[in-house]
Amino acid sequence: MFWKFDLHSSSHIDTLLEREDVTLKELMDEEDVLQECKAQNRKLIEFLLKSECLEDLVSFIIEEPPQDMDEKIRYKYPNISCELLTSDVSQINDRLGEEDSLLMKLYSFLLNESPLNPLLASFFSKVLSILISRKPEQIVDFLKRKHDFVDLIIKHIGTSAIMDLLLRLLTCIEPPQPRQEVLNWLNEERIIQRLVEIVHPSQDEDRHSNASQSLCEIIRLSRDQMLQVQNSSEPDPLLASLEKQEIIEQLLSNIFHKEKNESAIVSAIQILLTLLETRRQTFEGHIEICPPGMSNSTYSVNKSVLEAIKARLSSFHELLLEPPKKSVMKTTWGVLDPPVGNTRLNVIRLISSLLQANTSSVNQELIELNSIGVILDMFFKYTWNNFLHTQVEICIALILASPLESTENGTITDQDSTGDNLLLKHLFLKCQLIERILEAWEMNEKKQAEGGRRHGYMGHLTRIANCIVHSTDKGPNSTLVQQLIKELPEEVRERWETFCTSSLGETNKRNTVDLVTTCHIHSSSDDEIDFKETGFSQDSSLQQ
Repeated sequence: MFWKFDLHSSSHIDTLLEREDVTLKELMDEEDVLQECKAQNRKLIEFLLKSECLEDLVSFIIEEPPQDMDEKIRYKYPNISCELLTSDVSQINDRLGEEDSLLMKLYSFLLNESPLNPLLASFFSKVLSILISRKPEQIVDFLKRKHDFVDLIIKHIGTSAIMDLLLRLLTCIEPPQPRQEVLNWLNEERIIQRLVEIVHPSQDEDRHSNASQSLCEIIRLSRDQMLQVQNSSEPDPLLASLEKQEIIEQLLSNIFHKEKNESAIVSAIQILLTLLETRRQTFEGHIEICPPGMSNSTYSVNKSVLEAIKARLSSFHELLLEPPKKSVMKTTWGVLDPPVGNTRLNVIRLISSLLQANTSSVNQELIELNSIGVILDMFFKYTWNNFLHTQVEICIALILASPLESTENGTITDQDSTGDNLLLKHLFLKCQLIERILEAWEMNEKKQAEGGRRHGYMGHLTRIANCIVHSTDKGPNSTLVQQLIKELPEEVRERWETFCTSSLGETNKRNTVDLVTTCHIHSSSDDEIDFKETGFSQDSSLQQ
């Protein structure tokens, strides 16, 4: 007996399309409308390409749905419209990208007052982004003709989807020449200067954050493009504008405005941190932060950036001492008055980046201000803030592993046979790093012996101690470190030697897990400091 199978399952959409009075909404109510569209259902595509249908699809995206609708279905049609228009069907892309009337209708969304509806903004951004990707010449030409485009982007930069659209404009256009034309156009429109102006206490937090993120991404995109197109005859105009000393000075003046605004300060420091990044190519094209002492960094920090920051180091130091006012924070382990706050945490991150740049004039200024001593005080004062502890540990590791200091013109400073590393001497002599480690360790042991809780910084203190031991044995400044330890008061030196062989050694043994399925945990016997693990670009939101 033979059974007949109909292997072609006809979609209900085909049945609907046979009706002359079928509506767009009826089709959009079908569960498989997106699937059929992506499968290039000929009848469905032809229906969607009707002028009135395309206009309705765009209208769903840019117009606020009725307020009286059930919230669960209020954005149903805008969402489906967005999915249909971004299903990457070439016929739809062609019609949208080539008909000015449709583009004008889509563009009109930007003419709304701020703040934009964030969900509709995401639909709008997604549709325009795929058009930029698929029809770059037509879309860029259209946007250039709209003289208010950059004005509107700046106006709505507090909406994340509009920030994403700006970045897509920089990333979706791959051919070098059209991309360079876009960069030149945006530079002529002073996009960099206008984004910097937003990072100001007079603006709101969302605008600070998105303007800062836009500038950070522009820096990274520009530098990554420089790696890929190394023979390009034209420099990146946006990066060149951002690295100008007057732009950096404007950014810094925003930070040190008479009104200390934490959001503006943190957003501005994020930009400075990105400018201070040095990267190098690794295996399989990956990019990673270049550790200190590496001579093959892809590019060096721009001199004007360092000069501008150096001139304001004393003001950054003041932020460590007098950050923006914050309320007293009551915690389960005590009262924090004031708490660390995001401002001071980011200032310390900036100091760690300056230490990585390792220029003699900046290092000298840090010594004179005693900034390292202040952040070391904070390390021990804020017992439970591990974000702070991590950044201080990075600073100490950088000083211990720093090579010969570079002057501003790229030459190496004269040093004697012991490596006259002034920062390293400052860390041991003025900041008394060894004494403070021993004191903190003994206090912790006494507290635990009395039944108290182990201090929250002990893991980081262990790593710092191990870093010193490593630097004494194998580090680039081992001769100087050995000499500095030798010159300690005899009582301190004996305590340190005993500590290294007893307390620290025992802690390292406990921390070493010798199992087949696990990796060796960092201890004083490791041959190198894991700079990648410390992550110079990590974001921290805890404001203990």
